[in-house]
Amino acid sequence: MTTTYEDTTAHAPEHTPRIGWAKHAPEVYKAIVALEMAARKGLDPALVELVKIRASQLNHCAFCLDMHTKDAIAAGESVERIVQLSALEESRHFYTEKEVAALELTEAVTVLTEGFVPDEVYEKAAKHFEEKELSHLIAIISTINVWNRFAVTTRMVPGHYTPGMFK
Repeated sequence: MTTTYEDTTAHAPEHTPRIGWAKHAPEVYKAIVALEMAARKGLDPALVELVKIRASQLNHCAFCLDMHTKDAIAAGESVERIVQLSALEESRHFYTEKEVAALELTEAVTVLTEGFVPDEVYEKAAKHFEEKELSHLIAIISTINVWNRFAVTTRMVPGHYTPGMFK
């Protein structure tokens, strides 16, 4: 006997975006895309997705979480490592020391709780990344924060992204 499950539970309604900002400011959108392409050069694509997911978690950006978790999975990242990002302090053993350094730098640059990036966080990242690579890492962290701010402010709707649709 085969049993199938059908979800008949009603879900909350999808929210409406406030504005289609990219449509109204295409030159800004194109400039950020260009920055994104330049920033990611020389960085491990899997690391880039982990950084984007972690920054998006910190910024509560559902649209970017949807996009970058799907892109990470499509690129072969494990669901386990993606899920564990939200508890990085307790789940460091899922990541390499280099990845941890990048993710800690992501947190410091994204949150800026102390008003600056602590020296020990920066120095740890500098031990694992050559200066050029570190410069690109800082740029990709900054870029995802720009995307997060646009998406959160304009209430972009998560759930409709398919991997690679904006490439």
